[in-house]
Amino acid sequence: MVIQDLPPEQPAIVSASPPEWDLTVGVINATVQLDQAIGSGQRKVGAGFLISAPRPDGAPRVVLVTARHVLDVMPGNEARIGWRTAEADGAWKFTPETLSIRDAGGAPLWTAHPERDVAVMEITAPPAFAQAAIPLGWLAEADAFDRWRMGPGDELLALGYPHGLSANRAGFPILRLGRISSWPLTPIRHFPTFLLDFVVAQGNSGGPVFWTPAARRVPGAPVPDHPFIAGVLVQEVQSGGQGIDLGVVVHADYVRETIALLDQSGD
Repeated sequence: MVIQDLPPEQPAIVSASPPEWDLTVGVINATVQLDQAIGSGQRKVGAGFLISAPRPDGAPRVVLVTARHVLDVMPGNEARIGWRTAEADGAWKFTPETLSIRDAGGAPLWTAHPERDVAVMEITAPPAFAQAAIPLGWLAEADAFDRWRMGPGDELLALGYPHGLSANRAGFPILRLGRISSWPLTPIRHFPTFLLDFVVAQGNSGGPVFWTPAARRVPGAPVPDHPFIAGVLVQEVQSGGQGIDLGVVVHADYVRETIALLDQSGD
């Protein structure tokens, strides 16, 4: 019998990057429907997404991000937020809950950006959604488009609930793909919004516009080191009362600014 002095060589363990669909699904899991019944069987519908934004003292916090007008046009003090619950057999169930958006006197409970159509509010989310909240570091900073050489023709993904529709009965958002359609994109203090070429409808407002490696870029462009939220969909471009398949996106750095205002309001 031969006894080896050394154990057989083991293959090297290489940490693999997560599949691109996992990154996209991560943003899907953090996106929720917001709606409010307004009578006669009608309802106002928008989208929002969750950010994990610790408080200034480091305590964990989940922040809901949406377009300010989504909340402005809901007249009641309470809306619904569309949680989704996984069942033991692999099914999902739509389990919306009441969300207070104004106090008893009608004052908004959200914090709005003073110049841009962005609103944020701290919420209490179910554990699964708190875990799914997008890291604050995934919000693009003011120089992100310059750093990653984002430009016209680059693809971005968008999530929302067009005409109040969801991808299925469980309430998951609908994913769309579009190309950046405007130039220049920066500096954002001069160009706070940009255009995205995709079909926009009521219910898309407030949803995230984001990049993952699944989106195509100009060949040779630098690859970001993580997915990022490029902005918030706030408006459909119309001409003569008709949509022309263009969305207006507010740069994500204004979400950062609005979260900073939320921090100040808690001082």
